[in-house]
Amino acid sequence: MYTLTKMNRNALAVFTGSVLLLFLLSCSGDDDGTVLPEIEAPEIGFDTDDTDFFLRLGDTLSLTASNDNDFEYEEAWSLNDVVLSQTGQVEFTPERTGEYTLSYRAFNSAGSFEKEFRIRTAIRLRAITENSNAYVSELFEFLPAPGQFINKNPGNLESAEGIIGKKGLVSLGGWGGSIVLGFDHTVLNREDEGDIIIYGNAMPNFAEPGVVWVMQDENGNGLPDDTWYQVKGSAHELEGTIQHYEVTYHRPGDPSADIPWEDNQGNTGVIATNSFHTQAYYPQWIAADSYTLEGTLLSSANIDMSNPSYITSAPFAYGYADNTAGGDTIDIADAIDEDGNAVVLEGIDFVKIQTGIQANMGWLGELSTEVTGVADLSITH
Repeated sequence: MYTLTKMNRNALAVFTGSVLLLFLLSCSGDDDGTVLPEIEAPEIGFDTDDTDFFLRLGDTLSLTASNDNDFEYEEAWSLNDVVLSQTGQVEFTPERTGEYTLSYRAFNSAGSFEKEFRIRTAIRLRAITENSNAYVSELFEFLPAPGQFINKNPGNLESAEGIIGKKGLVSLGGWGGSIVLGFDHTVLNREDEGDIIIYGNAMPNFAEPGVVWVMQDENGNGLPDDTWYQVKGSAHELEGTIQHYEVTYHRPGDPSADIPWEDNQGNTGVIATNSFHTQAYYPQWIAADSYTLEGTLLSSANIDMSNPSYITSAPFAYGYADNTAGGDTIDIADAIDEDGNAVVLEGIDFVKIQTGIQANMGWLGELSTEVTGVADLSITH
């Protein structure tokens, strides 16, 4: 009789287990006995071959991904790492201008598929129509500095509204006083041409230059709440011109007294009153007892007070409001960002004008930029 030893019994057990495992593997599959194929990584098709897109604000981009090999997978569309969709379709409507990267990823246990789409967005251009007005059509803000014309014509709200749609006259007061205006269309940046004209009351020997800022409606909401770009004029590099300048004006105890101010350079002074204008110089509609204005201080080197009876203020070469007799042409191509870098603007919807020089000119009072009208040069007016 053949007797299994302990060693033989162990070998038989291993052999039996191996046979059983092979049998089970050969029988795996669906209930009908078919063997399931191995899973494969996703293969994806799209409804377009394009990978670069250009949109204007208000446009919507729709993209669809399709399964090209019928294996299951998960998927996600992401915009700058923010997931927009986890299905085969995505829609993207930009809220701001700029460049975006839309990423698609499909993945399963066998691998993944990835693809990127580049999207450039621009402002929605408001076209010129037969009803468009060459002049600015809306007043968004009138924030003058104290001055001899403030609180009466031409330094009140009615005067500011008087340049809407036509010519009028408004004074912005001393340094930093400003007005924000909008067009009823987008003023296009014309190549090698001036784009807007700002009318003032400058004379050949007496300019009161105002700094000009422009804005495009980047978010498309019709409000000047995007980025202001300064128009770089000829005084930008002059000694005495200061970027990011600030002045705080204080309401005096006596409404007829001089208006004290201090700036962020450690200087102090007053907007001096005179006998020609005896009303309060501090804007009466400003409830606070002080307010701070920010902007660019222009050099006062062009002012000549050597003869007090004949004070002159020579104009700068270009780039400012109320600078030359007959009006000042402004080129949108001269716009710069806060770091002084040139920016490329397709067009602008808003303009801001701000008194640029801090100067007390004796009996003539403070230097104050005046505006009589702002118009689009591409429209006959």
